[in-house]
Amino acid sequence: MKNTILTLFFCVVFQIGSAQSFVPSIKNKTELNYICLLHGQTRTLTLTTKMTADTLVFNLETRGVKSDIIISQKALKNGNALSFNQGEFSSVTRLKANETFFMISQSAYQDVVKNKKFVYNNTTYVLDENEKSNVVLEGKSVDAYHVKAQIDETEMWIIKNPEFPLICKVTKNPLGINFTLVKIVDK
Repeated sequence: MKNTILTLFFCVVFQIGSAQSFVPSIKNKTELNYICLLHGQTRTLTLTTKMTADTLVFNLETRGVKSDIIISQKALKNGNALSFNQGEFSSVTRLKANETFFMISQSAYQDVVKNKKFVYNNTTYVLDENEKSNVVLEGKSVDAYHVKAQIDETEMWIIKNPEFPLICKVTKNPLGINFTLVKIVDK
């Protein structure tokens, strides 16, 4: 009887622990797999991270297109604009000093934490404190901030990671570019 109770206790503790949301870690050579809806078309997109002291490079691959998207340290720290480059114009694209790609800057992330809002691409995004994250990655709920644009209906979910505030989902984007992170692979 004692073993049965002990076994049930550990099963309950395991279920509670596995039901909680998690924050995925992003490292050098992490592969991020997205499903993108681009102007009515669905495509897969893979980003593989390459981190150096002064830049973050996303090796982008989609529909046979391969491109390196280069983000400066300045943009990672203080960027205020999101690039929607699709890697189709150049094999190497160096973003502007204020642009990030598939993530917001660390300062914008801190604005969400402290002020419950941030400004990107001249649009104010406000934290939706009423809704829990509805992003599920490989069967686990992702711990993410849900923000909504004040000027239109755009919604974003940003992983709660101050060093690497990755956007894991975008919906209702008036540019017709929406995406969802579906898998993370550490190599």
